[in-house]
Amino acid sequence: MSATPSTILVVEDDAIVRMLIVDVLEELKFNVLEAEDGDSALALLEDRGNTIDLLMTDVGLPGMNGKTLANKARELRPQLPVLFASGYAENIDVPAGMLVIGKPFSIDQLRDKVKSILVV
Repeated sequence: MSATPSTILVVEDDAIVRMLIVDVLEELKFNVLEAEDGDSALALLEDRGNTIDLLMTDVGLPGMNGKTLANKARELRPQLPVLFASGYAENIDVPAGMLVIGKPFSIDQLRDKVKSILVV
């Protein structure tokens, strides 16, 4: 009997970037939920029927930014790992216990970062 794949919530406002990230994660056999903004992501996080093992969010989202979303996500799910994706990774003040991956990233970099977080 195989273990259930981990579920990753991907939050990215750029539809093409979001589609590429989702495709890569699905190819790596992860379950993926997706949202285009912080409010949509928060609704998914508030739904306790959704198992979410990792929040991967862009920092620069319209409306609620990724850092605010991450803080609200941690209020709802205190142990939830958070991975920020940003084109300005070196300039991000990452909250304690949260990680960052710089855009653009390769498929291998994304795979390695996610697997290191989820200990797959």
